[in-house]
Amino acid sequence: VVNLLGISITVLFTLLLVFIIVPAIFGVSFGIRKVYMKTLLKIFQWATLRIERGAKEKNHPLYKPYVNGIIAKEPTSLEEEIKEIRRSGSGKALDTPEFELSDIFYFCRKGIETIMDDEVTKRFSAEELESWNLLSRTNYNFQYISLRLTVLWGLGVLIRYCFLLPLRIALAFTGISLLVTGTTVVGYLPNGRCKEFLSKHVHLMCYRICVRALTAIITYHDRENRPRNGGICVANHTSPIDVIILASDGYYAMVGQIHGGLMGVIQRAMVKACPHVWFERSEVKDRHLVAKRLTEHVQDKSKLPILIFPEGTCINNTSVMMFKKGSFEIGATVYPVAIKYDPQFGDAFWNSSKYGMVTYLLRMMTSWAIVCSVWYMPPVTRQPEEDAVQFANRVKSAIARQGGLVDLLWDGGLKREKVKDTFKEEQQKLYSKMIVGN
Repeated sequence: VVNLLGISITVLFTLLLVFIIVPAIFGVSFGIRKVYMKTLLKIFQWATLRIERGAKEKNHPLYKPYVNGIIAKEPTSLEEEIKEIRRSGSGKALDTPEFELSDIFYFCRKGIETIMDDEVTKRFSAEELESWNLLSRTNYNFQYISLRLTVLWGLGVLIRYCFLLPLRIALAFTGISLLVTGTTVVGYLPNGRCKEFLSKHVHLMCYRICVRALTAIITYHDRENRPRNGGICVANHTSPIDVIILASDGYYAMVGQIHGGLMGVIQRAMVKACPHVWFERSEVKDRHLVAKRLTEHVQDKSKLPILIFPEGTCINNTSVMMFKKGSFEIGATVYPVAIKYDPQFGDAFWNSSKYGMVTYLLRMMTSWAIVCSVWYMPPVTRQPEEDAVQFANRVKSAIARQGGLVDLLWDGGLKREKVKDTFKEEQQKLYSKMIVGN
């Protein structure tokens, strides 16, 4: 038994080394993951058709998630809508600023629309799929339909938990160990081209191994627009693995808060080999200090581009929410990047208010795969007539259009906080201007 176990471990490690680790070091792929993805798609299609046929035979209603919302909304201003209500009610236009009782109907309708179709809080829950991918957590239509379908689902559970999970844990452990060891060793070298070259390739190698630990299948578009030194790379934020997705194709300086534990060990090792920007917990709240550190970094054109996620929280892969203006005040060249995940194979969204990091990683590593597309967009700079907020909104809109995401003005901080009083007051001011003028 001991001999068989030793042979099995040797064979497994040899397969990992030949088919995953070595290709990751050189940035090549044998195409195994793409064949795996195409096979899964065919199985999903069959399973979905079988569910629909079985539901039809048993007269079970199928759950159909709505993607576009149930209320058709057109972009109109408060003043235009109230004018229309007054015309339809009394035939009078808004000739003289005064209050009319019919104005109440506008606010009632808006309130009911918001309750029925809340475009904010639904961005913080997992995206519901129209088809079943043999993961019971991704579709409400999962129920007993036939013996073959149930056996197929059980077989999928065995493959994901008994084969893919141990393999992915081994790869993740390998990638993280090599990252800590490699960056620590490189950190002792004197500054120069040799250290920079080795640091870059150690980072790329380790991140590529970690990408394979998630069976991530990534398609990069327009690589000629990849961020360059002295700039800031900004991207929409769905998951903590956004960092790994981008860093496996480029070399970035990370920005973040200093942590303890395993994360702290990784951070301390990484900063020895590369000029990452880490902040103490007390420093993060000091906006001026953060801005100063970032400005000093981007002014040195020899330093790596900074990777920032301006939303400040994870959104569920359907939309882009408000970008914080801090990274747009620095005056550096901004390189927008759009990331869009395909939820058919696994949901990459991290609902941090519901799942801890360990639970989230377990869900990721027991999914079929992580499939996503990354678009590098042309660099942009702040125009003379723009302030930081307008510049941030322009970049956000461009990312939303490229990634096929909904462009929202709401602050992602609403994931954990209530609407600020200043926003309510802004709506009150708009109506007050109609009544009493400017």
